Amino acid sequence: MAVTIGVDPHKGSHTAVAIDRDETELASVTVRATRRQVDELLAWAARFEDRIWAIESAGGLGYLLARQLVAAGEQVLDVPATLAARVRVLGSGRSNKNDSNDALSVAIAALHAPHLARVGRDDHAGVLRLYAKRNQDLGRARNRTACRLHALLAELVPGGIPKEINAGSAERLLAAVTPTMPVERARHDLAVEHLEDLRRFDDQLRASKKRLASVVRESGTTLTELFGVGPFVAAVVVGHTGDVTRFANRDQFAAYTGTAPIEMSSGGRVVHRLSRRGNRQLNHAIHIAAITQIRFAHSPGRAFYDRKITEGKTKREALRALKRRISDALYRQLLHDATSTGPGGQTGTALQSSVTGLEPQQPVLRKNHSRTRPNARTRRLAPATTRPSRASTSTNTRS
Repeated sequence: MAVTIGVDPHKGSHTAVAIDRDETELASVTVRATRRQVDELLAWAARFEDRIWAIESAGGLGYLLARQLVAAGEQVLDVPATLAARVRVLGSGRSNKNDSNDALSVAIAALHAPHLARVGRDDHAGVLRLYAKRNQDLGRARNRTACRLHALLAELVPGGIPKEINAGSAERLLAAVTPTMPVERARHDLAVEHLEDLRRFDDQLRASKKRLASVVRESGTTLTELFGVGPFVAAVVVGHTGDVTRFANRDQFAAYTGTAPIEMSSGGRVVHRLSRRGNRQLNHAIHIAAITQIRFAHSPGRAFYDRKITEGKTKREALRALKRRISDALYRQLLHDATSTGPGGQTGTALQSSVTGLEPQQPVLRKNHSRTRPNARTRRLAPATTRPSRASTSTNTRS
């Protein structure tokens, strides 16, 4: 008899409920979150030979338990918390919020929901995701410290620092200040402490960027060859995408990245609005790539952006359209890497990314980040939106 075991994980305990194909509850148990948690759960579930585990938020609170079960040879499914909550309220007949009902809802959701992600062993994508998160956290902490330092300097010196603050300019400004009042001395002392914090964050960010670039190279991905995609963006994309072959097409990938617009129609009026769905980390990474392309006048992405503006689109609408094209290009590159050499790909692979597929000779991304302007021969041979650098003068433009 096939049995589905739903697990509601928590920091201090885990509650499991086993059901059969008819949603009949067979048994339940609650174990403490200790080093023996897996042994206790496996001993309890030994009576069910044909079993599969379903853990709510296997990438969150249930991360460690899910990986331990996989390491023990068990089959584990990742059930989104929103799906389990929907089942609990509408399908289980038990709307009361408690651990047992939550675990039962997780089991029912896993029993009927198609295409749930199967939890596997961690690979290099997990490493990229962790280091990208660390780099992002350091950047945010550095910005907070810089803002606090800037506020203190503005209270010590009229105008403070007019431009972007850095450790050198802040040190010179503080050296010229001689506090006299107790409040001024306190502000000066705090500013010196923030300056030390700023230097520490700068050193950590430099080390983090080097480490991130190293692990991205080790992954073998070719995403960094795309215009506007650096080590951080590549790490986020590969780390949060995982196995790209789980997406049937570029549209599903765009929905996952939150770059597919949502239709808001009524009667004969058809309107599309910005999507807030999908993986927001991926969406942020694609946003960085899009802004990078727009900043460089010679990039094909800027040409596409300007063309949308000329067609009457607003700047936001043009940016959304560019992000969708970048999402399609990333999907093609990831798929090519995965199908050629497995997850991560191989550095140096050539891929013609036409982004939408409708304009195969007008790629939005390219693999050369040089600011060099194209020469006359290149301008004649290449399409209007493809502007290769002086070092790339053939018609085989890669993007």
